[in-house]
Amino acid sequence: MTDEPEQAARTALRHGPALVVLTGPPGCGRSTLLRRIAAAVGGPAHLGGGLAMLSNVPALALSRAVRARLPADDVPLLAEAVRSRVRSGLLVLDDLQHADPATLAALPHLARTCRVLVALRTPHRLSDALADVLRQAATVWLPVPPLTGEQASTLARQTAGGLSDATAAAVAARAGGNPLAVIALARQAASGRAPIGEDIDQVAYAIAAALADLSRPARTALAALGLLGRPAVPALLGTGAAELLAAGLVTAEAGGSLLPVSAYVAETAAGLLDTDARADLHGRLAELTPPAEAARHLAAAGDTAGAYRKALAAADRAAGAERAALLLFACGLPAAVDPRVRLAAADAALATGRAADAADVLRPLAATAAVAPGAAADPLALEAAVLRGEALLQAGDPAAARDSVRPVPDTATASVVAARDRVVLLCALASEPMGALELADKIAVRHPQPTPGILAALAAVRATHRLPGWDSALQAAAGTGDPLIARWSAWLLVEHLGAEGRLVDAAAAALHAATAAGDALAYGWQTRFLAVADWALALHGPDFPPELSWDGTDGVLRRAANLTDRALPDQARAYATAATALIEADTGLLAAARARLQTAPAHPAAAWVAREAAWLDGQPDRATAAPADAGFGLLAGLHAITARWAAYDLGLPGNTAIPVDLPVPARRTLTAWAVGAGLDTAADSWQPVALREQVRCLIAAGLTSGDRDAAVTALLRAEQLADTAGLTVLAGRARRGLRRHQIQRDTRSPRSDGRLTRRELDVLRLVAAGEPTRRIAGQLGISAETVDTHIRASMRKLGARTRTEAAALAFATTPARPEPFDTHEDGR
Repeated sequence: MTDEPEQAARTALRHGPALVVLTGPPGCGRSTLLRRIAAAVGGPAHLGGGLAMLSNVPALALSRAVRARLPADDVPLLAEAVRSRVRSGLLVLDDLQHADPATLAALPHLARTCRVLVALRTPHRLSDALADVLRQAATVWLPVPPLTGEQASTLARQTAGGLSDATAAAVAARAGGNPLAVIALARQAASGRAPIGEDIDQVAYAIAAALADLSRPARTALAALGLLGRPAVPALLGTGAAELLAAGLVTAEAGGSLLPVSAYVAETAAGLLDTDARADLHGRLAELTPPAEAARHLAAAGDTAGAYRKALAAADRAAGAERAALLLFACGLPAAVDPRVRLAAADAALATGRAADAADVLRPLAATAAVAPGAAADPLALEAAVLRGEALLQAGDPAAARDSVRPVPDTATASVVAARDRVVLLCALASEPMGALELADKIAVRHPQPTPGILAALAAVRATHRLPGWDSALQAAAGTGDPLIARWSAWLLVEHLGAEGRLVDAAAAALHAATAAGDALAYGWQTRFLAVADWALALHGPDFPPELSWDGTDGVLRRAANLTDRALPDQARAYATAATALIEADTGLLAAARARLQTAPAHPAAAWVAREAAWLDGQPDRATAAPADAGFGLLAGLHAITARWAAYDLGLPGNTAIPVDLPVPARRTLTAWAVGAGLDTAADSWQPVALREQVRCLIAAGLTSGDRDAAVTALLRAEQLADTAGLTVLAGRARRGLRRHQIQRDTRSPRSDGRLTRRELDVLRLVAAGEPTRRIAGQLGISAETVDTHIRASMRKLGARTRTEAAALAFATTPARPEPFDTHEDGR
């Protein structure tokens, strides 16, 4: 093997979080290179990997690496659990082609915060979609090259010391650069056997020839390891285990289990068995392995009925994702499947977030729900139809969900009719909101004692149309005993409160829901609620109510930034990124905000902050066009206000159309822009909602008013509010407006930190963010000469030789407050 892949991998892993993927055909030396890189990189290494027969066991590859049971049901939580154990070490996974779906799904999350090194055999068994996700997440994708002729000759001599140079060269030429073939062929050559024909696969021949020297029990034991796809205790392998250990074909793990030196050799040994012998060996292994594993061996042996029974027995003792996988496996067998098993499989799949699998497993049963007029439908088929409708709704296909529940008659059981009506109502709400309002009244009459699902659906309709009491209805639904309905309702409550501009109420509801989700170890929901709470508070601005027990804007910034360093669902990452970037942009750290927003998932909140940051940075041309999805309520209003400001700065006529269903402050602001009056009054309506928008309204009033005294009063008030709240860029904008009216004052602030003025600290903070003098001047509303004066004064006071050194010295001693939600020593 050449040194280039090893050097490239070591370089990538040395410079922080990375995912390095080594690929290559069987026998190419991937595992050897993997171990060598792990040893060279340094630090603690956590070694694990996939196992062929256990590829469906959730998180097995990662559990082997960190030596702990992991929460495989929730991929972000799984990634966080692994990250908390790996920390600054190295996560090493071999045989990724045998890894379970949970492990593969967690790798992109882990690559953001951990050093990860994996080996993937080619050809592999991954789907195109999984392979594409892995390739996109990889920092470096390194095919392991074949050995050069010199390297192969050296390996051949090391394997068989008595080889002549000519024989070693012949072995190298016939091995095709494959290390496994080199070793096997060198051993053959040393034993005096005849050369191998050109038309024979060198690796397969070498393995077959090597196995031919083993006794039958040893070959059977090695084949058993290939079929098991995992380490096994010697007793399971029989009398041949000792011979394999002596031959160096297996190694002993801690605890005594035997592991093949080459998984490919073991798999090839199994492949050399004829069909009957392989089926017989699978059958014997089924008698010796736990039920979950035995079910798959019985299926491979052709005993479908036995595999079905074993899978159901194993599912009865399992929970979570493992139970769902076993039930889905049973339903996928070519056997007669009990309808109740299909329903149980769909329930388990939905509980673990596998909505598409739940819909698929119910397809055959739900198809029988439609019967001829006058005929009685199978109650289980009707139950399957509504459960499949719920699954399709959760999978994002309301049209198919509606089609699924259409055959369910009104004469079905009350619970089935209620589930049908819930799906029908939510499908209507997704496609025809006005029609859903009338339908909700009919469903409410039909169900005088509604189920929690019906109550939640009715509350969702009330919230969409802002009917009186919608918030208390959603709050009641969020308190139901069904956790999925409760969390879904709590999320709707938070989003609709935010859309109304009730940001403090939204944050309070989100924090309450986050606590409940955290108690249930629902990491994905917990982080989503925490992120949206920080977003609401970042937009609201300082002076949070004391009952929130929140520690100001700095606390929001630390928590939101901490969240973005973790493995998060997209919605949580979008809100956390938007909160962090908004605070950074408002305080003048525009370069940091831009960099952060580049990795934000598509979301109206992140899209608005990106446009707002461009406007704050003096680039109104990048803030004119609203995205296709501007959200609803408050977010839609903020997008329209930013577009109006951008048009004003560019000297263009602004769009006078005002989005519907806006909260009062946003509607008043856009109306004032349209009529050219009333912006100072609109500013007052923002006071309990969002301080930064109050400041923007006052600045707009000062810039557009024809009355000089009124304009100056508005701008002075905007400057004072912005300075108090730390809105550096908006304060600079207010000062520029004041200079238009020849208002020149000494704006130097009292000295802080004992040496530097607050203005000098503002300048140095932007220097630390990498901003040039021109941008600093624009953001702070001062001239470039004044910026240079502040920098020179700071350098003199701090004894710094450069502006960068002054920035570093100014903030090097700033104490870092602890992160209240961070339980990790490394603080990530």
